[in-house]
Amino acid sequence: MNPIKTLTALGLVLALSACGGGGSGGGGAARAFATGPIHSACLKADRRAASSSLCGCVQATANSELARGEQSRVVAFFRTPHLAQVTRQSDRAGDERFWRKYKDFVAKAERNCA
Repeated sequence: MNPIKTLTALGLVLALSACGGGGSGGGGAARAFATGPIHSACLKADRRAASSSLCGCVQATANSELARGEQSRVVAFFRTPHLAQVTRQSDRAGDERFWRKYKDFVAKAERNCA
């Protein structure tokens, strides 16, 4: 994978890699869970840290943070990681607003799904 795709994929699955695996089953609060388009895209992305539980937590966070259309954009990032890079680098005001919201979503998913 070329460096841009690698960086884009890393940003896309930041929530997954930060939250990923290693749960010991002890003492933590239960994670939120939901199914939806991000849950499905997350599982199809074939990342080592991906699990139904983790992807469901990321979807639950998306449900609370992102509108349906914004979730569709995130799903497109999973399918075509280069779109994330294009959006991040865009000078369009709408893309800049979305990217800030996306970064906030990723940060919240990292906290919620750890």
